[in-house]
Amino acid sequence: MIYSLLIAQETSMEAAGQAKMTLIDLAVKGGWVMIPIILLSFVAAYIYIERYYVIRKASREDQNFMNRIKDYIHDGKIDAALALCRSTDSPSARMVEKGISRLGRPLHDINTAIENVGKLEISKLEKGFPTLATITGAEPMLGFLGTVIGMVKSFYAMSQAGNNIEVSMMSSGIYTALITTVAGLATGIICYFAYNSLVEKVEKVVFNLEATLTEFMDILNEPVKSGK
Repeated sequence: MIYSLLIAQETSMEAAGQAKMTLIDLAVKGGWVMIPIILLSFVAAYIYIERYYVIRKASREDQNFMNRIKDYIHDGKIDAALALCRSTDSPSARMVEKGISRLGRPLHDINTAIENVGKLEISKLEKGFPTLATITGAEPMLGFLGTVIGMVKSFYAMSQAGNNIEVSMMSSGIYTALITTVAGLATGIICYFAYNSLVEKVEKVVFNLEATLTEFMDILNEPVKSGK
């Protein structure tokens, strides 16, 4: 029983190794077009992972942050409110810090200053998005380029063979055409979903920033209690 299991495990490992080599062989037969496809896929993966953690960090909000800001402002402790904002590493805190630093000016000016900071924060979060979007569109195009190159190679081989056409003569071009098409489309689809998932996460951060702006402006519009 144990011997049979060991034999089965060894057989499965050998099969997995053969499948891995087969994939590598197929990639090699895809031609030089596979090089930019693979390189761009690594670039896209790096951008996605790096932006994912940055956006995830920015989306974390301290639920008690605005309550403390409200208490500080109503108590006239502006320096304490500024210190709290500076010690909190989040886009919302930086927006509120800008608003507090503009206290005493018209509310419209405060609102504009906060909105400008919010736009800068969003632009920071979207760093790398144009590159990822470009890769999303470029990968399928590279795949189609490989398809055209493969077909050209196949027809050239046919033209050189004359009347002695064999399937093996066209195999190299067919490999190039099919493999690059699959690789380009597969990576392009994955990049498309990755890009849109990041966009969705940024939209949630934008919603949180808008909510913070509204809450902060409401705090400024609230009358100070006489007992304070």
